[in-house]
Amino acid sequence: MPYPSAPRLDLVDQLHGRPVADPYRWLEDADAPETVAWSAAQDTLARAHLDALRGRDRLAARLEALLATGAVGAPAWREGRPFWLRRAPGQEHAVLLTRDPDGTERVLLDPVALDPTGATTLDAWAPSKEGTRLAYQLSSGGDEESLLHVVNVATGERLDGPVDRCRYSPVAWQPGGEAFFYVRRLAPGDVPAGEEQYHRRVWRHVVGADPATDDLVWGEGLDPTNYYGCSVSRDGRWLVVTASAGTAPRDDVWLFDLESDGPPAEVQVGVDARCSAHVERDGRLWVTTDRDAPRGRLCVADPAAPQDWTTVLAEEPDAVLEDWVLLDDGVLAVLRSRHARSEVALHDGDRVTPVPLPGAGSAGGLTADPRGGTRTWLSWTTATTPGQVLVLDATTGDVDVWTGSPGSVELGEVVATPLEWTSYDGTTVRGQVLSPRGVPDRPRPTVLYGYGGFGVALTPAFTASALAWVEAGGVWVVANLRGGSEEGEAWHRAGMREAKQNVFDDFASCADALLEQGWTTPEQLGVYGGSNGGLLVGAALTQRPSAYAAVVCSAPLLDMVRYEQFGLGRTWNDEYGTSADPEELGWLLSYSPYHRVEPETAYPAVLFTVFDGDSRVDPLHARKLCAALQWATTSDAPVLLRAERDVGHGARSVSRTVGLSVDTLSFLARRTGLDL
Repeated sequence: MPYPSAPRLDLVDQLHGRPVADPYRWLEDADAPETVAWSAAQDTLARAHLDALRGRDRLAARLEALLATGAVGAPAWREGRPFWLRRAPGQEHAVLLTRDPDGTERVLLDPVALDPTGATTLDAWAPSKEGTRLAYQLSSGGDEESLLHVVNVATGERLDGPVDRCRYSPVAWQPGGEAFFYVRRLAPGDVPAGEEQYHRRVWRHVVGADPATDDLVWGEGLDPTNYYGCSVSRDGRWLVVTASAGTAPRDDVWLFDLESDGPPAEVQVGVDARCSAHVERDGRLWVTTDRDAPRGRLCVADPAAPQDWTTVLAEEPDAVLEDWVLLDDGVLAVLRSRHARSEVALHDGDRVTPVPLPGAGSAGGLTADPRGGTRTWLSWTTATTPGQVLVLDATTGDVDVWTGSPGSVELGEVVATPLEWTSYDGTTVRGQVLSPRGVPDRPRPTVLYGYGGFGVALTPAFTASALAWVEAGGVWVVANLRGGSEEGEAWHRAGMREAKQNVFDDFASCADALLEQGWTTPEQLGVYGGSNGGLLVGAALTQRPSAYAAVVCSAPLLDMVRYEQFGLGRTWNDEYGTSADPEELGWLLSYSPYHRVEPETAYPAVLFTVFDGDSRVDPLHARKLCAALQWATTSDAPVLLRAERDVGHGARSVSRTVGLSVDTLSFLARRTGLDL
């Protein structure tokens, strides 16, 4: 394939005495004329190839039908009023709804009504404690910059906003709805150049006031990469503030007595462990932590002595504590996951009552009425069940459907099978195989999907792309690699920093197991990952290029020597390491995909997908590795770069989702032999 010309620079950095070549550094500048021209030529090449692939129209129609099942989230309750998200068939984005006291269901926020182009997303929302006001955050074009607004719930009247620089900001309302605590970055002119994405602070804001007059609450003099959380107790007395340096798996936590002018008390500071806390309606401080318990435990303390914890729920040996809610009479509804499958139980003193759930799936969003009660709501899905919301009554133990999936679809015969294999160092790793039911012949075209980082767990979920692939006769595999949290924080740490190669070994050994068990062959095996998962498949293709027929690498990190200099990279150095440290540079160079490209190598077919609004992972990573592979490969398998405008790293509209999935799945199908 005639690729666009990409001159190789004779550029070699000397880092801690190591020569590190960077021949495509010029592609880091997206606005340079030569980069613009190269990118335009790549667009033309990619579209010509992708648009010519077979089965695209049928695939698009099936994806649209599967996505028409919609989506629904568990409700947040305020004084008997529920607030929840729902995406109905035909809607591009989920809308925020509420139910009035007379039972009328009403749309509060519809992103498409605000922006018919579909480029605006609802990032977050928080009703006041009385349910009379709503703070919400919007961003446009995928930038995730989150402009904060406040409206009157009853009338829809705009009361405040937009307040800018609120990316990743929680909102903690004080009683009465006149003020709240939130997180906002300092103005660009007040921070060093290049650090505009950092330097967050916790502020107190009075609704309708000029944000420039907000009271600074916390954050001055602390780590500039800190992310903050905050919550206010139902009675309004206690404010909890948490801080973590970037994505480091440790938290500092402080407790403020808002009836006192004194300094906050430390709940946990300077400890290498996760910790979250809030004061419940029983007046006690409840602490969820993996301190001395990698799978999690729940503790309580007196706010007057917030470091004196008493364990209420001890760590379980093979289940991870995910969430809990306090119900009447001290009963706890507790959500755990066991090998990435959700379990719910009711804890009443020493008595534990398992709650039957409808299958092997994923629960989340455990909520309850802050006023009290015996019911809790949770979202629920499986690999073949669209999302719904269940309600559990602790008095009877009954589980009912509070609201089903907004739409329905007739599924093909798809079966989910647990997968277990042994990684190269003897570690047992698990996952899930989706395959056509009742079709005995193997091997089959297979997609292996993974993530393996930042403590993110891959749990069963109704996924349109996976189901469309299996309905067409393929196999879809999700691997629960180290680096995730499927087996707790120790599992995460076994796949970060100097142990990152464990993640890639788990993935490669999964591919080996699929071959050994007869699911597929190297000529029929494709791999797929995005973001940190893009790094995963980038490492897979550069470490074992002959093992895979096709690779889809989406929004990836690939130049691990310079990743900290772009986007939010500086916040990830606790996960990966930093090239500023000689030893850690060695870790990074050992697997950095961009630096492992070898000339005269037959690389598999590769499709990079990037998004120009991505403010987390800069598309420069994909540009640089794309150019390097196009230069190095000796095979006739294509190496393509698909760039998408006005969308970012996170949420996207349904039509955008369909377009991306059609391109990626048809590419994988063409290279693995699946007839769509």
